[in-house]
Amino acid sequence: MWHHYLIKLVISAALIVIVSEVSKRYSLIGGLLASLPLVSYLAMIWLYADTRDAAKVSDLSWSIFWLVLPSLSFFIALPLLLKRLAFVPSLLLATLVMFVFYGVMMLILRRAGVAV
Repeated sequence: MWHHYLIKLVISAALIVIVSEVSKRYSLIGGLLASLPLVSYLAMIWLYADTRDAAKVSDLSWSIFWLVLPSLSFFIALPLLLKRLAFVPSLLLATLVMFVFYGVMMLILRRAGVAV
């Protein structure tokens, strides 16, 4: 069973390394690769491989859809903060902004009767 987790870990880590290395030379291609829902795609594959439950994959897909929207706030906040602050404080504050937007989105979804 441990080899199953090792395979998941190696494939997932390899994708992160590839994006990082490509980004050093070509920021646009790195951005394109990073913007692809690779983690979501892999998570759906691993979930289905482990459970064979298409309904769980469908539920995960809907949750990802709704939560991608507030995650975009990070990519707006970070470059704005980097104009005024160093990298680490900017990263932390942009993350805080994103979590606030996640909270707001969860409230909106609950009030709208959407289960995530």
